[in-house]
Amino acid sequence: MRRLLVGSLLALFILTGCHSETKADQQDTSSSSFKVYKLRGKVISTNSATGEVTLAHDAIPGFMEAMTMPYKLKDPGILSELHPGDVLTADLFVSQGADASVFLDHIDIVAQAKPDYRPTVLYHVPEPGDNVPDFKLRNQDGREIHLDQFRGQSLLLTFIYTRCPLPNFCPLVTRNFAAIHQQLASDPVLYAKTHLLCVSFDPDHDTPARLRAYGATYIGRDDRNAFAHWDFAVPTKPELLEMAKYFDVGITSGPDDTITHTLSTTLISPQGKVVQFYPGNEWTPQQVLNDVKRLAASAG
Repeated sequence: MRRLLVGSLLALFILTGCHSETKADQQDTSSSSFKVYKLRGKVISTNSATGEVTLAHDAIPGFMEAMTMPYKLKDPGILSELHPGDVLTADLFVSQGADASVFLDHIDIVAQAKPDYRPTVLYHVPEPGDNVPDFKLRNQDGREIHLDQFRGQSLLLTFIYTRCPLPNFCPLVTRNFAAIHQQLASDPVLYAKTHLLCVSFDPDHDTPARLRAYGATYIGRDDRNAFAHWDFAVPTKPELLEMAKYFDVGITSGPDDTITHTLSTTLISPQGKVVQFYPGNEWTPQQVLNDVKRLAASAG
């Protein structure tokens, strides 16, 4: 699977599939809030003159039906990596502003029409039943932790970084975790069977002290037991690369020392297997909490 990070604003469109290019298409996307949907489709054609790729994509739940339509890419050079017949997934970012602008980012080629091509990095999309490796990290207390230590509990894992400037990305995911944490705390039996883990992909800046301060803001306290059921941790750079590949997290450096990234949340069983993977930011705390409760009930 090939990941291409494209950070490009696409043509304005409405749900009927019509599109036109406006000045809003050139705006800085970091200044707006976006909803993120997962798109899967097949490349029909590419047009180097317009910088567009035409995709026949599946229905996007909660947003639009299956459709064939062109998507503009900022970097026309990326088109040379896409071939008719390639099957890809991508994050579809939809502006919540008045311009209704959209763009594709984090393209994964999951099936190649040209089998002789060898991607440099292979990404794994978590599927139910997959065994989760025993990744090692350092948490907000400076203590080394590893995923296998949570065997016997349901583990809800997501990726963030503390300097993330986009309200609908890391801050939204962490707020959702805080809501889940609060509801779990009201059920001591379920609380004891569940652990939350926020993994930073910013080892250069997210020190244990920084992670503790960040985490305490969402937990609402910083006493001795504040992090008993919710860790904030960061892996080493080599371990981070492996975690990113396993959990399908696209990470690349952006302007002004920011990080362009995908969103990835996974529910892991007490046996260390994937139960549910939640891409993007459309999942709700109640949805995930219901999955946690079902998992706890099935585990006895």
